[in-house]
Amino acid sequence: MLKKILFFCFTSALSMNTFAQNTLHVADTFHIKSGGGWDYIFVDTASNKLFVSHGTQVNVLDKNTGDSLGIIPNTTGVHGIALVHNLNKGFTSNGRINNVFVFDLSTLQITDSIATGKNPDAIFYDAYSKKIITCNGGSKDLSVIDPSTDKVVATIDVKGKPETAVSDNEGKIFVNNEDMSEIEVVDINTMKLINSWPMAPGESPSGLSIDRNTKRLFAGCDNKLLMVIDATNGKIIAQPAIGDGCDGTAFDPSTKTIYSSNGEGTLTVIKEVSKDKFEVENNLPTKRGARTLTVDTKTHIVYTPTADFGTPAPGERRPPMIPGTFEVLVIK
Repeated sequence: MLKKILFFCFTSALSMNTFAQNTLHVADTFHIKSGGGWDYIFVDTASNKLFVSHGTQVNVLDKNTGDSLGIIPNTTGVHGIALVHNLNKGFTSNGRINNVFVFDLSTLQITDSIATGKNPDAIFYDAYSKKIITCNGGSKDLSVIDPSTDKVVATIDVKGKPETAVSDNEGKIFVNNEDMSEIEVVDINTMKLINSWPMAPGESPSGLSIDRNTKRLFAGCDNKLLMVIDATNGKIIAQPAIGDGCDGTAFDPSTKTIYSSNGEGTLTVIKEVSKDKFEVENNLPTKRGARTLTVDTKTHIVYTPTADFGTPAPGERRPPMIPGTFEVLVIK
């Protein structure tokens, strides 16, 4: 009888999990009427704040309601946002003015400006080294910033265009090299590039995330593949199919779920069954242009920004964004 009860509980939990995955949907939309394009979005799991890069400013929203909590202005060409809570500081990577702004987390007021390499794109806080790191697409290097002094302490050449980077929290930084379709491995202790891992058949990787427990990297590629890579040796473990136009991946460690946001208008949901087995569970319809994302690892809600688009002008590939239509899709 005990075995039957345990089996029932197990299968019920499994069924509930499968049901939850299969019923993921766009549950809400947060509208932001200001103009400009966008790139990364960042949810602060320690507060109720959602930071949204948007042209020349960062919009700060209540992550539950979408209400505006303020803006960080003059972040021309802003790509990403990183936070250091113990210093009460935030950082924005401003691609068109080649710098990082420092802002006060409580007031959102800009307190400093730090010159970086050319076109700082992705930005993140490495808890291991206690440094802020920017991926500089124009100068093909990383800027390493000490957030306690707001000074650049190192510049690391990574050979090609660094699109995104993550840390294993043990001293290694992994960088998606978009130009060369490989992972660059940086030792943050020596501030040196120590390895390069080809990721063929993956091409032009953009989004990158990591499972630090299983030591697996998840690189979203332009040719509709998610390359799963062993973070200890660069071995390709799996290559599940994703949608077209991925510019962001995210990993939720408690649900063992990888998300790929695809500009074609889908969110690919992949289950990490084991460290070497991955299954596509869903290709959830989102909206054209929803190519980056962030996942709240406490609530398991996914946020992805996009807008409405018009008809491309003659000779142009990209359709123009319709002013006033920028929004954040809330998926749960």
